[in-house]
Amino acid sequence: MTTAKSSYPVPVAELLPQARQLVKNLGRIPSRNQLMAELRIGAPKARDLLAHLAQERQTKAPNPVGLHVVTDSASVETEPTETHDAESTRTEGESTEVEPVAEPERVSAEQPEPEREERSEPITPAADPAKPAEGERSRPVAVWPVMLLALPAFVAIWSGWVGLGQLTGFGIVHPLPGIADGFAINTAITLPIGVETYAAYALRVWLSGQVPPRARRFAKYSALGSLALGALGQIAFHLMKAAGMTSAPWLITAAVACLPVAVLGMGAGLAHLIKDTDDHREVQQ
Repeated sequence: MTTAKSSYPVPVAELLPQARQLVKNLGRIPSRNQLMAELRIGAPKARDLLAHLAQERQTKAPNPVGLHVVTDSASVETEPTETHDAESTRTEGESTEVEPVAEPERVSAEQPEPEREERSEPITPAADPAKPAEGERSRPVAVWPVMLLALPAFVAIWSGWVGLGQLTGFGIVHPLPGIADGFAINTAITLPIGVETYAAYALRVWLSGQVPPRARRFAKYSALGSLALGALGQIAFHLMKAAGMTSAPWLITAAVACLPVAVLGMGAGLAHLIKDTDDHREVQQ
């Protein structure tokens, strides 16, 4: 779109319709250079047109974001004044159209600051009432009910082993002849003390999980074996007592006589395995 040349300068008011049409065609406010090229005007009139166009846009459609057009009035470059004579001095061979130079619009956007995201505090899980709080020691399970339950069993087992010992030849002996002839002891008590005490201790070592693997494995099998021997001894005593026997058969007597020796061997072996550690075995190898 070009304008015809005239012998007098065209005022800004007459150039406004053409500038509005250019805005409509471009869909935006043109730059100063575009106005100078399309309307054949100088820089001062182009700045005035830009100011009018910006003011009209602001009045017609106010910007909710707060954007405003910054005109090029601050430019310090030296621009030629508009004169009709200067335009008429151009030769006929020269092109009268000025190549438009795309100049980006200078728009300062005053955008509101983005809202800061509120840091959500970490959600602390609800404390489990079954678990003790940090810094609070959990109370150990009481042991006295177990002792109360074991007391009747201990009395029955003690009497059964003492009775079986008497049927198999265990009885009153004087361990210190010539030193303390009056000191006597019933060797039948060695059976419940040896077998049942070792079974309880080996069971504790097995379930503790605080010993080397070999010791734990040995404690497991020896504890189960001791409990099985104790059960067989009780069965044998009550059967012979119910049958009215005054002495046990020789097979039972031989088995019962070997119990103190077996308990001694198992106790000594378990003690050595508990003290034996992996580091000690590596040094030996």
